Amino acid sequence: MGGTSRYWRMLQINLTDVEVGYKQYVVPKAQEFFHQRIEHAQNVDVQAALLSYFYAEKPGVDIISRAEAGLCLRCYVSDSIVKACQKIDNLFGGEKSFTYRDLLPFVLNDDGKTLVILARDRNTQLVVDETGEVQTTAYKFFTVEVLRKFKHNVPSSMSLDNWAYLQTKQNPELKDFLSEFGFKLLSDWALLNRARPKQIETLSVRDRHLVAVFHATYRRDRRERKQISAKRCPDPSNDQLQEMLTYLQQRGVIINTSEKLKRELEQVARQLRQYDIWSHREPLEFQDQETGNYTLRADLPTDYLNEIDVEQQEITEFLYEQLKSNLTEAIEQEIQNNIQKLANSKRYATLAPKYIPGLELYYCQGKSLKDIVPILEMTSWDQARRVLNPGELLNKVRTQTVQKLLDSILKIAHKKGLTEMPPEPDYLKSVAEQIESFVDEAVFKEAGEEIRAGKNRSLDSLYAQQLQSFFAKK
Repeated sequence: MGGTSRYWRMLQINLTDVEVGYKQYVVPKAQEFFHQRIEHAQNVDVQAALLSYFYAEKPGVDIISRAEAGLCLRCYVSDSIVKACQKIDNLFGGEKSFTYRDLLPFVLNDDGKTLVILARDRNTQLVVDETGEVQTTAYKFFTVEVLRKFKHNVPSSMSLDNWAYLQTKQNPELKDFLSEFGFKLLSDWALLNRARPKQIETLSVRDRHLVAVFHATYRRDRRERKQISAKRCPDPSNDQLQEMLTYLQQRGVIINTSEKLKRELEQVARQLRQYDIWSHREPLEFQDQETGNYTLRADLPTDYLNEIDVEQQEITEFLYEQLKSNLTEAIEQEIQNNIQKLANSKRYATLAPKYIPGLELYYCQGKSLKDIVPILEMTSWDQARRVLNPGELLNKVRTQTVQKLLDSILKIAHKKGLTEMPPEPDYLKSVAEQIESFVDEAVFKEAGEEIRAGKNRSLDSLYAQQLQSFFAKK
């Protein structure tokens, strides 16, 4: 919802719509007031004009006009409140026990009918009847509370949208609901610097090495240079990154450039941030230490869903969740299949126990097949290739991942009435081609390039990361 229609279309809870949770309603009184008093005025700031009516800043404005201007603003704010709930939802990622729909009942309580103004001191909501008489009310619309506290005529004031967001996430009932979910506003480098053993043990072996060398270099320098009291942890210097690369090489972790190391450290920080989200109970709001005021987080998601986008995003999230799950299952299954195949082979049975250690050297330490031969006491590069064969494993995992994801998608399509079971051949072919394209772009194209790169493998692909996670659990 956008444009001037926001001033006469209100978002209200719709419990019958389990997908979206709210619905737009045209508010006739707001629409009529807007068209008669605001729409055709010359050179007017629409929002400022409505606020002036509502706060009785225009001389001679009657009570009904104030209330109807307020109704226009309440429509506008209702849209901001839904966006705020969706931003808070996005803040916590996909795997959690609530969605923005669970937040709406705390803050989306406006009936879109009752006329309301503010008392002269702006501390009380007053209900206005059809004759213009006012009376106090114990029930408070949250939209009106947002407007009651809004200081629109202060030069440093926020926009009404940002103010509504701030008020929504500070709503006491909503905060109580979210008391189990929160995190500190820390940079990637601060997160890495203060990473604790309990956090580190959740990481892969490779990522633990990254944190260890970061601490050995960055944390040491922070202490030696007495930077601990600094407000923010600065980016690691090039000298620090080069020192980390040397330490990593000593640990058998090969990363070619400082820029690549920096990217990998940032990836680890993202994992630590997710850990913080689930293990800390700090409030959502961020208070500026200098002014004491609450300010909007710079890194909050800015995208939000509307009614049309919801199902599309849910399908996308489902695809990625299923892809990761199916990829993990396929890797575990194909590795076990290959071990069993080696164990049943007269020629390679004695090498079956070396299969996982060989892949671990290849995918965790960046060793080439030539490097692996003496480490695992194999006879030749050709033998290492035949036993480990990373390319064949990749192809088998890809085939199985595509099939598993295709089965999941077809079940969903059948449930939504998009296809019969079994599906028509043309439909099946079309979906299969789209799934193959999707998984190749998301996983296997990059994974194949890593294998072809030889010693310069980046090991950044989701496939490589899943393999590393598999080995870390062994």
